[in-house]
Amino acid sequence: MQVSGEPSVAQPIEPPVDSDARLRAVVGLAQAMSAADSRIDAVQAAAVRAREALDADMAAVCVWEREHGQLRVLVNNGLLAPGEQELPENETYPVADYPEIAKFLQQRGLGQPWSADGLPRAWRQTADEHDPGNGPACRARAASLRRRGRSCCLVAPILLRGRAWGELYLARTVGRSVFTDEDAAFATVLAAQISAGLAQSEELEEVRRLAFTDPLTGLANRRAVDTRLDAALEAHRRDGTVVSLVVCDVNGLKRVNDEQGHEVGDRLLESFANQLSLCGALLPGSVAGRLGGDEFCLVTEGCPADEVVRVAEELCAQALTLDQGEGVACGVASTGDAIGPVTTADRLFRLADAAQYRAKAGHAAQPVVAGRGSVPDPTVSLAENGVTVGGRRTERRRFRGARHSADPGLLLTSVIGALDEDHPQRRVHPADTIGRLEVVAETAARLVDAVAWWISYVPPGSDRMRTVHYGVRRMTRGPGSIRAQVQRAVNEAPDAVFDLRSYPLTARAVRGSAFHVRTGVQGNDPAEEAVLLVGGYRAVLAAGGSNPAGGWLIELFADDSTLTLTGLGPTLRALVAVALSGPASPP
Repeated sequence: MQVSGEPSVAQPIEPPVDSDARLRAVVGLAQAMSAADSRIDAVQAAAVRAREALDADMAAVCVWEREHGQLRVLVNNGLLAPGEQELPENETYPVADYPEIAKFLQQRGLGQPWSADGLPRAWRQTADEHDPGNGPACRARAASLRRRGRSCCLVAPILLRGRAWGELYLARTVGRSVFTDEDAAFATVLAAQISAGLAQSEELEEVRRLAFTDPLTGLANRRAVDTRLDAALEAHRRDGTVVSLVVCDVNGLKRVNDEQGHEVGDRLLESFANQLSLCGALLPGSVAGRLGGDEFCLVTEGCPADEVVRVAEELCAQALTLDQGEGVACGVASTGDAIGPVTTADRLFRLADAAQYRAKAGHAAQPVVAGRGSVPDPTVSLAENGVTVGGRRTERRRFRGARHSADPGLLLTSVIGALDEDHPQRRVHPADTIGRLEVVAETAARLVDAVAWWISYVPPGSDRMRTVHYGVRRMTRGPGSIRAQVQRAVNEAPDAVFDLRSYPLTARAVRGSAFHVRTGVQGNDPAEEAVLLVGGYRAVLAAGGSNPAGGWLIELFADDSTLTLTGLGPTLRALVAVALSGPASPP
């Protein structure tokens, strides 16, 4: 607990500042935030390191909630006053009560004290009501300091992507020397480093979200399903918890795609995903996922097998009410039924998959449940022995980790793994912008089996983009040699430099968005489609972003052999952001 009382009249003199120690403190803060697993962990690390760096007794990080006009305290660290909590649930302060903060938030740069390097400068506040530096607007905060037994504080604004995000607050207790102008300048630097750490943390949070989410339906993807199933089976091995898996195959999707187009087929998949989610809500703790294509599943832990089967029956009935579709083929496998020992996720998948296979082959309107047939159970036999065709036994295996995949989760994991590769011959330096972007482009192109990839660059303040690096994986049948076209771009020939004013989609992508264009689609931008036609491509997926060196763009080009690029835009955009984070270098 913190002591209370009035501030001392004579303030102690602080020892000289150790510049090397402060430099180490900035590096330590950056490393601590980089190692955090979540945004709140990163904020906690920032508060701890900032308090230590400035020899403060207490530190807090607050975020500005624009919609409510208030500062919300995310973290308090150090000697806390009565009523303060380390991770407060609802500690907020109206911005209007602090004019200096309100002025910064509402009029960025207008009449505000800015440091020489363009950062918003931290300001000091003492608890002494007679301090000539405390104007009338600051007396309320001075009184607040005295109530909390503090002699002074520093407030450093935090910007995120050029906008006011919140503040770093540091305080010392009564009897300590007050912060100096040099301390305020250092707090400005720490706040800037916190801003960089928060940007990286948010990008990684987005990466984690994309890594476990199916982009079309919003359900869990195959990677998330595997993770959840592994955890559930661990509980089953430990204490016998019932684990069930429901596998569904949407009937009629190919007919819908062929006759009405993939957009109508996607709507069918989305509609079924909604039904699956609603039915899954009837089973507490279940996870609804899309395995890929027209295959979906439910993973449950702790629910009786009979209840899971009842919900699967309801799902089959609801699927028959969907427009365009022809119901679903549904298979169920549960450790609560007579299916033998289940020690791995693969075995439960094979059982549920075999049940779904039988439902599909028999045009069943109800789910087929493993372990509830005759003895021996035909579903269990199918899962263990496969199918006999022409006297030869074949096995029906679930697709897992093939050479090529358009799964966003696998794409994210593969690219980030390549970026973090620890092999000394393959490691990419963080400041090598093109090298890191090449890892993203080459790894992504390999997974989706793209024809080629381009990396392009836009200098700061320019509207002209040129290709600076490329990879060709196979040739196309366009009107010109794509190798020659790209070589001209690399040599900066006039006809290989693109004026972004003529390519609006590309111009937006370079600023941090993504787009996907497929030839022959009504409403395509003519300039973007012309690039595809000249190269003999069928589609392009592009995503970009910027760092201090300039704007950057990655393009993946497709032909008829390339896997679908639909829905991969957010994933590629997140990967480009990760590649562009940290130190930067121009081409």
